[in-house]
Amino acid sequence: MALAKPFPLYPIYKELVEFDERDYLDFRSVFSQHVGFKKWWKDQWIWGKEFLEYIGRNKSEHTYTRFRNEVERFLLWSFLVKEEPITEYRKSDVLEYIDFCWKPPASWISTETNGRFTMSNGSYRNNKKWKPFRIQAPKHLKNKTVDKKKYRPSQESLSALFTGITAFYKYLMGEEIAVGNPAQIAKNDCRYFLADAQLKQVNRLTEEQWQYLINVAVKLADSDARYERSLFIIVALKTMFLRISELSERADWSPVMGHFWEDENKNWWLKIYGKGRKLRDTSVPPDFLSFLERYRLSRGLSPLPEKKENTVLVEKLRGQGGMTARHLMRLVQEVMDAAYKSMKKDKGEKKAKQLKSASSHWLRHTGASMEIERGRALKDLSEDLGHSSMATTDTIYVQTESKKRAASGRDRKVV
Repeated sequence: MALAKPFPLYPIYKELVEFDERDYLDFRSVFSQHVGFKKWWKDQWIWGKEFLEYIGRNKSEHTYTRFRNEVERFLLWSFLVKEEPITEYRKSDVLEYIDFCWKPPASWISTETNGRFTMSNGSYRNNKKWKPFRIQAPKHLKNKTVDKKKYRPSQESLSALFTGITAFYKYLMGEEIAVGNPAQIAKNDCRYFLADAQLKQVNRLTEEQWQYLINVAVKLADSDARYERSLFIIVALKTMFLRISELSERADWSPVMGHFWEDENKNWWLKIYGKGRKLRDTSVPPDFLSFLERYRLSRGLSPLPEKKENTVLVEKLRGQGGMTARHLMRLVQEVMDAAYKSMKKDKGEKKAKQLKSASSHWLRHTGASMEIERGRALKDLSEDLGHSSMATTDTIYVQTESKKRAASGRDRKVV
């Protein structure tokens, strides 16, 4: 018997809060006419909705999306594979679910990013191309066929899976719906978790690759004022260790020029709204100010921000307001592609290769790694990065120390 095809359960947070099943044309057919439908499906969907509303209300948009993915997969498995309510599960059932996630059927895997719903005559329809799992070819192999049989979740994905369903069970216990948390118990017996003593490889650009990127960004901006914005974004991400979302327009935060401020000692800072809905002040080095000035002048503003200035930090070229994280990433990627071509021409494919696979988030790691290498105190860097613990920052430090370890080992002899 063929495994039933999965279907999306939850939209984005804003749409979930305003959810009306009459707007979702496939909702009723799934929760009443589906061949395997049982009454408890709807109960579990409601529990998931209430949990995700709680997450969306109290956490970031990124956290909501991450938890939605995990809850959605777990509930679909309970509906279509296990065919038993999650409140009856024990440790062995959760481990069975992990086995499924380790090697899901091809019909549950997509090779591209697809939205959950499509709009049709003012209503939402389930997107038949959407799948709960996704495998994509590396960026430099974009046009290659991907073998779905090779899908395996990373250690980070497994950890996120347990975090998601453990938090879901904790919520259900708090609401007196579930009497225990089998996910929490099952994690210790998961056979796919590895005891990891490997070196942690941080995705970053080399000093030479960074120089090519910044040089190309400056050259583009010098020749075309439209690229002033791209130059500003790239320098800000690398120099102040920002996440792309921290420059973007969000429902509960709009970055503005007034978030740059100068203290009584003439030190500049940037107020950031980061992960976990936490505000922090990141130090702004004097070297950055010249890039801030040229960006502001290209927009017809004064050289440096004024107190309480409400001008949008990274503006749209058309329309009003700030830009989404996705649009910002496209701007960065365009310059990275140009830098890759330039470096490949000058230095060859081998030296330029990382620029081809790099993402905007690499700039944060690049800046932080370079700070460690120049000897900056770990505590100061950790606060600028917005890490809740220096242990997180230490992964960068360990990666830097491994270079010294490799260098000290080069003189070993075979005979």
